[in-house]
This record gives sequence, C-alpha cells and structure tokens, in this order.
Amino acid sequence: MTLDRLETEMLSNPVRNLQFMLRRLADKYPNLPQLALDGIFGGETLESVLTFQRDFGLPVTGTVDQSTWEALVREWTALEREVSPPRTLQIFPGEGHQVLPGEGGDYMILPQTMFQVLSRHLEGIAEDAADGVHGAASVENTKWLQQLAQLEETGIMDRATWDALSRLYELFVTSDSGKKK
Repeated sequence: MTLDRLETEMLSNPVRNLQFMLRRLADKYPNLPQLALDGIFGGETLESVLTFQRDFGLPVTGTVDQSTWEALVREWTALEREVSPPRTLQIFPGEGHQVLPGEGGDYMILPQTMFQVLSRHLEGIAEDAADGVHGAASVENTKWLQQLAQLEETGIMDRATWDALSRLYELFVTSDSGKKK
C-alpha cells in the first residue's frame, strides 16, 4: 500500500485507523497500551499517543501533528513488513499461455533453473542451461515432468505443467523434507 493510499484510507475514519496502528505497534512496543478500536479519541487513545511521542523522541503534546503522523506511519509500515507473510508472486504467464518447443522468454529461465535444482534430488532430468529458450533439453525435461504428473506428454510448458513443477519444487526443495541435513 502506498503512503498516499494509506493516508486516503486513514482520512475516512482517522481515529479508528490511528487506534488500529497504535494497537498493532503495541504488539512490538509493550509501553503502548492495547487500544479498543472504538473511533473515539478518548483517554486511552490520548495516553497511547503521548507514550508513542515520548518513546520516539517527539514533542509530547498528545496531538497527532505531521511529525507524529510520519513517525507513526513509518513505524507501523516497518512492523507490517516484519510480520506480514511473504508476498505471493505469479511467475508463469496467465491461464492459457503455452511455451512451445523452440520458443522462449525470460519467464522460462525460472523453470529451467528449477529443473537444475531438482536434478540434485531426482533422476531423469536432463542437464539444461537456464537461458530462457525452450530447447531440446528443456522440452525433454517438460515431457519427463508431464509423464510423472500424468499429464499429456506434449513438451509444451503450460499452466498445468508449471503447477506440477511448482509442487515438485516445493516438495523437494522448499519444504523441510527437501532440506539437506
């Protein structure tokens, strides 16, 4: 979320959103009280703002001025980056996309690299350069995977084949069972 979008969202219900950010920060900074999200700038919210200002070296006024706001957004954004799960990424082009033998693109470098890594764990994967070209070895690896996944053995890298490759990679490389001991 961009700072401009965040500020626009905050303006729609500023006190409740201020309370939300302070409450989230209280998980990291125990001096900040756990606020109720009631949208009322009452005593607990004032106490939290005063404590935040004190703990972050700001003038202790109880007013959420520009410097307090910027410090609050900075700390809250940093916390969200720490505790948020990793962002998912769509790597293979959209549904219906196919990479035919001889074709290629930068997005093919990743499946080729995944095959290279999987070859350390599984037999039957041909050595192939991660060059983005769906050449002979890349097609052979794709057919090997399609056979393993009980897909039609076309040698075409499509969504179903990409999904099978991703599951295999997760199973042998990124899961606990794939870690070298």
